Amino acid sequence: MLAPLKEIVTRYGLLAQKSLGQHFLFDLNLTGKIARLAGDLTQGTTIEVGPGPGGLTRALLENGAAQVIAIEKDRRCREALSEVEAAYPGRLQVIEGDALKIEAAHLGVAPRRIVANLPYNVGTPLLIGWLKSIRSFESLTLMFQKEVADRMAAPVRSPAYGRLSALVQWQCEVKKLFDLPPAAFTPPPKVSSSVVRLTPKPVTEPADFALFERVTASAFGQRRKMLRSSLKSLGDAETLLTQAGIEPTARAEEIGYAGFAALARALQERTTTP
Repeated sequence: MLAPLKEIVTRYGLLAQKSLGQHFLFDLNLTGKIARLAGDLTQGTTIEVGPGPGGLTRALLENGAAQVIAIEKDRRCREALSEVEAAYPGRLQVIEGDALKIEAAHLGVAPRRIVANLPYNVGTPLLIGWLKSIRSFESLTLMFQKEVADRMAAPVRSPAYGRLSALVQWQCEVKKLFDLPPAAFTPPPKVSSSVVRLTPKPVTEPADFALFERVTASAFGQRRKMLRSSLKSLGDAETLLTQAGIEPTARAEEIGYAGFAALARALQERTTTP
């Protein structure tokens, strides 16, 4: 029988570290809810990032996860997680390391899914890295700051719509599952959080990932300006926009991911045409 999480935290001195973006979730009802909303865990590999003392890890295993691979940067948590390993023999593997430097797409066997309460300070960079190999995963069920989750799901022309919205919606179907108040965590963060489920699209608009990033960075870097101005750094913006079928007077917030993919293709054609 596993000891209560708060007892584990006390036993191993696992006070949350601000430098690691740690906010522990002890509520078993909430960790269980996340695990259930992540779908069928009984096949393949469930990858967790930042398990901390193992609250969500336990929930994933209790809800039938065949194999959990947990990536944890904080060495202090290793001993605490070893108790979970012992309770679920052969079903939990802990990798000590920085998730930003680990290719999650190569871990375990397919089908792979990522389920994680992400550290706030690295959540977005981690997500963008996973999007680059998104078809290696059947789903991503992730917790972010609510503001970040709102941006992912934001529709075109809304105030929250931006670079991250276009990038995520280009590759995935986005579904916000539920919000969590600061009081749900120890220590409580200053903002609310949201759990989001991202399901890779089987087919999306073709475009080079790096060029899509470059185009959206330029467009939203000066979002109040017309695209003929904000895309000047790409060279001859008006011709680029015409090739992509976009009005030069449009602004970034008016363009969906398909338009940015068309811009990325036009930019690629320009760079490869002799």
